[in-house]
Amino acid sequence: MSVNRGQWGSKFGFIMAAAGSAVGLGNIWRFPYVTGQNGGGAFVFVYILCVLLIGLPLIYNEVALGRFTGKNTIGAFRDTGANKFWLATGAVLALCVSFFVLSYYSVIAGWTIGYIISEFTNFIKDFQTFQATPLYVIPLFALFMVITIVIVTGGIAGGIEKASKILMPLLFILVFLVMLRSLTLPGAMAGVKYYLTPDFSKITGKVILSALGQAFFSLSVGWGILITYGSYLPKNQSIVSSGLWVGFMDTMVALLAGLMIFPAVFAFGKDPAQGTALVFQVLPDVFNSLPTGGNIVGALFFLLLCVAALTSSISMIEVPASYLIDEKKWRRKHAAWTIGILAFIVGIPSALSGGASELFTNMQIPFFGGTTKTGFLDIMDAIFGELFIVIVAFMTSLYAGWVIDTRKLAEEIATGAPVFSKKIAGITPAQLWVLFIKYVCPVVIGLVLLSTIGII
Repeated sequence: MSVNRGQWGSKFGFIMAAAGSAVGLGNIWRFPYVTGQNGGGAFVFVYILCVLLIGLPLIYNEVALGRFTGKNTIGAFRDTGANKFWLATGAVLALCVSFFVLSYYSVIAGWTIGYIISEFTNFIKDFQTFQATPLYVIPLFALFMVITIVIVTGGIAGGIEKASKILMPLLFILVFLVMLRSLTLPGAMAGVKYYLTPDFSKITGKVILSALGQAFFSLSVGWGILITYGSYLPKNQSIVSSGLWVGFMDTMVALLAGLMIFPAVFAFGKDPAQGTALVFQVLPDVFNSLPTGGNIVGALFFLLLCVAALTSSISMIEVPASYLIDEKKWRRKHAAWTIGILAFIVGIPSALSGGASELFTNMQIPFFGGTTKTGFLDIMDAIFGELFIVIVAFMTSLYAGWVIDTRKLAEEIATGAPVFSKKIAGITPAQLWVLFIKYVCPVVIGLVLLSTIGII
């Protein structure tokens, strides 16, 4: 592996960075409201099964593909013999997903900075007015993007890994602080009961597909991130244990986020199925209603959101930046600033689509299943954050299972993890993984794709 590319300095550093790429607004912002819309505890049960049975095999697949080739996403496909079709539908599309999601994801992350400040200054009177004020959202968007770029310019060990080692423990500390405050509110246990008591009668095909879709959104599968991060992983590090830790930490943050949000929502008689408004409209009202220390709890919560977003955004920049560094021989600083500035420019319409621009706010496109997406940010999310991410995961699993020699990837996973090749009850974990990546994962992801485009 080229010294110039950089490597993770430790297994802990890789786990923190990879878990950080997975842990983001999807866990703390999206997971609770999707859970609320899909029946609470029943959805949580199905989600955990989806992570174990589908998420982990896909994590292993992408990390192994990256470490096997030691290349960025496009280089990993090309060096394993991909033709133009597989390069376009797997590698190039993954790069586009990371870049375009970064462009609007950083807008939302900028809002969290505004809310941190507002907890002490009260300059945000209501979410709609704030979202529709360019003098607020554009500078906050720019500030968040600059912070992301600066971290990535520090390199793998000195920038991304170093930041992740600080940010991820900080994130868990903040989760616990806010969770403890929520759980001590009068009436909080009603929210806990709703959240953790499964009503299995509510498990439908729609709930299962929603859980699978959330797993893709949350675990960084289908973004090219894990291929890129895997390419920096030394051979003596275990993909098996690292992948387990990444999946565990990502799921734990999502589950704990529910224990932060639902007790507070129920304690103040709010609707748990409020959708995206849950975080930016309902929760500020909840924090402001606390008799003492509401602004401190609120600031901690939005700092938590900001940290979670930052650990993800640095990985999104790294995917296209690693391509420029590997293939075009750009300096890391040049690549990171170029990608960041371009993503900022592309993200301006998303920043203006909350009411600041009539054009970008009211623009509509018909989407699959007879739905219509309104607003530039929601349109971008529907295309890149919902549809293309599933297509990339589907094509990557097909590519690994049917186009290249899957046994080589299984051997790569077993490197540094001998237990992967030992028989348990007559079958090795490697053989079981091959079975999942060839048959189970493509079928299940295919069903999610059909659901996304409204066929089922």
